[in-house]
Amino acid sequence: MATNAKTRKAARYAVPVAVAGVAAATVAMVPAFANSGGPVLPQVTAQQLIEKVAASDVQQLSGSAKISTDLGLPSLASGLLGGGGVSGGSANPEDKVAQLANGTHTVRVAADGPDRQKLTFVDGKDEYSLIHNGADVWGYDTKANEVWHEKDAAAGREAGKDHKKTADRLAASPQQMAQDVLKAAGPTTDVSVGDTAQVAGRDAYQLVLKPKQAGSTVGSVKIAVDAKTGVPLRVQLLAAEGGKPIVDAGFTKVDFAKPSADTFAFTPPKGAKVTEGAAEAGKGRGDHDKQWKGLESLPGFGALTGGAGDKGDVKVLGEGWATIARIDSGAGKSLKDIENDKDAPKQAKQFLDSLGGKVTGTFGEGRLFKTRLVNALITDDGKVYVGAVTKDALVKAADANK
Repeated sequence: MATNAKTRKAARYAVPVAVAGVAAATVAMVPAFANSGGPVLPQVTAQQLIEKVAASDVQQLSGSAKISTDLGLPSLASGLLGGGGVSGGSANPEDKVAQLANGTHTVRVAADGPDRQKLTFVDGKDEYSLIHNGADVWGYDTKANEVWHEKDAAAGREAGKDHKKTADRLAASPQQMAQDVLKAAGPTTDVSVGDTAQVAGRDAYQLVLKPKQAGSTVGSVKIAVDAKTGVPLRVQLLAAEGGKPIVDAGFTKVDFAKPSADTFAFTPPKGAKVTEGAAEAGKGRGDHDKQWKGLESLPGFGALTGGAGDKGDVKVLGEGWATIARIDSGAGKSLKDIENDKDAPKQAKQFLDSLGGKVTGTFGEGRLFKTRLVNALITDDGKVYVGAVTKDALVKAADANK
């Protein structure tokens, strides 16, 4: 199924692993001996299972999936990500897919090759559908009766070219999540075969990825692979601190028959508001602004974020599971300025209160924004250190790069 990093719209909240390629030399050749109550399947090594996934030529499927995300977000931050629902408001796919970063959602999936895919997010009686059909990409919110439309820039290219723009918006399937994780696995990852399992009524092997480096908040990633087709059926992201999965995305039903052509047909309903995506995208302010979108949307934080634009600077520290992004807003205004400002808006004060306790080091002082996966250290001088790493790793990075 042609899709993103997504999810990397939802991926930027889920698996921020920053290395490329599956290196065969680093794969632990551990065969699947233990089944722990799962189906009895022929033994395979991790390398053989990765090759099975890579060799899978399934391009047609339909079914349902459930995606549960428990990042342990503070309530205010959860609200900034759109709360628990997937309906209402703008029909822009970026807004809808980002909401997968919180709560549990049901998704209906259909695919017929690289030119036709459909994801329908179900929220009670309300639905949001993202449809790619040839040259057109549609988003439709039934509750708001709003439609988003964009021409697929890749649709007119010759066969074999990348449908990247469409892929970036169709990232919510367990299949794509697994492919993104496998592409990111490299020398910093230990890969083995775990217990067998049954997913959506199908026998599956489980590929297990574990960070070799210390300091990651990720304990492991488990990918259930269909024993017959090689299609990833479920992805579970487990925290190093234990507890239920941070992300658990898996098919509950799956059928590999060709979906009917009318599955991907779409005509805007009468009376629906239609927004052309290309025109909307032209109003954007660039990638740096997106880094600060949630923070600068709060009154009182505009000066801290530097207002957007070209003032900021992003530097990548480390590699693999221990990657940290150092963001310098270039603003010069600190958290202390907001904390001590009697005229600062209430929302700004609430955001500061939602952060973790104060953190100190040779870098100075700051605040920790903590989730079960991604942690961020916001220093008093306006710098941000963020990654899927522990508090200690962030402090160490801030001390070394102050």
